[in-house]
Amino acid sequence: MSTGRATRRDRGAADATALHIRWMIRRDMPDITAIETASFEYAWTEDDFLRCLRQRNCIGMVAERGERIVGFMIYELHRTRLHVLNFAVAPAVRRTGVGGLMVGKLVYKLCSHRRQKITLAVREGNTAAQLFFRAHRFQAARVLRNYYEDSGEDAYQMEYTPHEHEWAAFGGAPVNRLARYEDRE
Repeated sequence: MSTGRATRRDRGAADATALHIRWMIRRDMPDITAIETASFEYAWTEDDFLRCLRQRNCIGMVAERGERIVGFMIYELHRTRLHVLNFAVAPAVRRTGVGGLMVGKLVYKLCSHRRQKITLAVREGNTAAQLFFRAHRFQAARVLRNYYEDSGEDAYQMEYTPHEHEWAAFGGAPVNRLARYEDRE
């Protein structure tokens, strides 16, 4: 008869396969830059990451499985939106749900911070990223001509706006309370 409790050995095995998303710290940089260079032709350097993360509205998070970093994302907090600056999953664990869980974390942050949408730019030639984000309900909003300085390549601005049921857990969609009074004059 099972008591429903996992033994320490069972929990250790489960922890090794469980995915945890946490704040990025300085000692994560070697793993992050390795994922970055494996993922992108024009990769950020460690200095690029650190310069970005020094800004007060910039947040870095990593996806960790066991003791290994398997993905990361960096985003900016703006008044009405989150803007993703960099997002990558280690090639060895792509298509295993890591990226989807990271998007889920962004959606949670969006709703809990009362922002209205998530935006990001994807290189025109990065079809895999376009399809990934499209599969997670991001829509191409416009073309950003000559967006990337390193190559002159265009980008697609993609946006995600939550459905009503996603807002429900946070008390409903954000409302501009001042707008109610502006029409009364």
